[in-house]
Amino acid sequence: MASLTCSVSDLSSLLSSGATTNTSNAAAAEFLCGQLNAVSAQLSATTYAIDNTYLLFSAYLVFAMQLGFAMLCAGSVRAKNTMNIMLTNVLDAAAGGLSYYLLGFAFAYGSPSNGFIGRHFFGLKSFPSPAGDYSFFLYQWAFAIAAAGITSGSIAERTQFVAYLLYSSFLTAFVYPVVSHWFWSADGWASPTRPGKDFLFGSGAIDFAGSGVVHMVGGIAGLWGAFIEGPRLGRFDRSGRSVVLRGHSASLVVLGSFLLWFGWYGFNPGSFLIIVKSYGTTNQHGTFYGQWSAIGRTAVTTTLAGSTAALTTLFGKRLLVGHWNVIDVCNGLLGGFAAITSGCSVVEPWAAIVCGFVASWVLIGFNKLAEKLRYDDPLEAAQLHGGCGAWGLIFTGLFATKEYVAEVYSGGPADRPYGLLMGGGWRLLAAQVVQVMVVAGWVTATMGPLFYGLNKLKLLRISRDDEMAGLDLTRHGGFAYVYHDEDPSIRPDHHQFTMRKIEPTNSNFMSPANNNSNTDDDDNNNHVPSSTTINV
Repeated sequence: MASLTCSVSDLSSLLSSGATTNTSNAAAAEFLCGQLNAVSAQLSATTYAIDNTYLLFSAYLVFAMQLGFAMLCAGSVRAKNTMNIMLTNVLDAAAGGLSYYLLGFAFAYGSPSNGFIGRHFFGLKSFPSPAGDYSFFLYQWAFAIAAAGITSGSIAERTQFVAYLLYSSFLTAFVYPVVSHWFWSADGWASPTRPGKDFLFGSGAIDFAGSGVVHMVGGIAGLWGAFIEGPRLGRFDRSGRSVVLRGHSASLVVLGSFLLWFGWYGFNPGSFLIIVKSYGTTNQHGTFYGQWSAIGRTAVTTTLAGSTAALTTLFGKRLLVGHWNVIDVCNGLLGGFAAITSGCSVVEPWAAIVCGFVASWVLIGFNKLAEKLRYDDPLEAAQLHGGCGAWGLIFTGLFATKEYVAEVYSGGPADRPYGLLMGGGWRLLAAQVVQVMVVAGWVTATMGPLFYGLNKLKLLRISRDDEMAGLDLTRHGGFAYVYHDEDPSIRPDHHQFTMRKIEPTNSNFMSPANNNSNTDDDDNNNHVPSSTTINV
């Protein structure tokens, strides 16, 4: 690296060397230019380092959402299927990593390409490039496996393991990358960052962090998987009435929701990709205002939408069912996040409150519809991510502001459309509606036949006996939790204590003294207390 020092003595030696004045001045200018170029190169390298560090940190946050998904899924299923759903979450990340590396990233961002699909960077060949560094690949991979994780929740508790492997690889290698190419790549036919003025409705669809690209893709894929498989055994009675199959741990659901909330600060603000960018001195705020301010605003809108949706769900469900339900509140919270993801960077904070409020009722409405249609989704993933994701796209077409659209999507036409209710006309809303339709159509055309084919080949749903016993026992070698010591030769000692639970077998059950007088062996056996040995 060139020296960044510049002193008077350096210039004096040049100017007093006995050469002509012109020669001395030229030498001084050359020296100064060399120093300034070195400074410029150093500042440029520092900017790249800061932006890449910011993107890597955001990628780590988004990847941490996989832990959130795992905890949420584990708590939402019955205990007998815990190991199975945890393994599928690990599989989403592992299989998705290889498939996205080999094919997915190239299909999504392999520029130059056509408007439909990318065609460079297979296996990260000729990468990094001016278009992106390794941190960009890692960030996009974290998004891809998030979409796959959404789908796994919809088909939980009744799906064969081989089906998980096949759909997860196909989704991250082809289905999701094509959608992300359409709306996020500069070559995509509906992208708002296309060069020139060839935009869809003069705007392109604004899906900043993926209400459609990520959440709708995962939700609609799960919709078709759950629809083709059919509901879990016991989910609806013979008359068609809904029977709640409660998950085994509300604690895990809350833990997973908080982890997802934390990760969303990488999901939405991180989608700016860079942080060191000034918006110039012409904006109304002054030199202190730049992309770092927009990133902070995006974190605020994300927070407000999720918080509003959680509170709306809390009181809405209280009015509808008569009690406060933490599971419903967590789902409402995530529905608000899924909805604001599209427009988080281009709306005012007050508009995010509107987004979260409506998202809550969208989720409640779709859950009611699912019950009517006897559709079973253990995590409400299709309703939450698909329904609230679609609302988020429409919301952006209504509430995107002119100033923020110009900041975030600079370089486009000066008259770029913005939200209909903000005075920006109908064109952006039209582009958002198109995105809703094409995402739904594309995922239906690709994932629907895949799940249908797996079902015909008997590779999709497990047997009735396996489903009744639980996937942990029948497919994974045992339960996720040790309820008791299975070795009867081990007796409690000073390291253990025995918990006993006595349950009556009929309404006439009386005191233990009365039971002792009963000489019927069967009756006595019915009243033997069950015991569980717990290590302490």
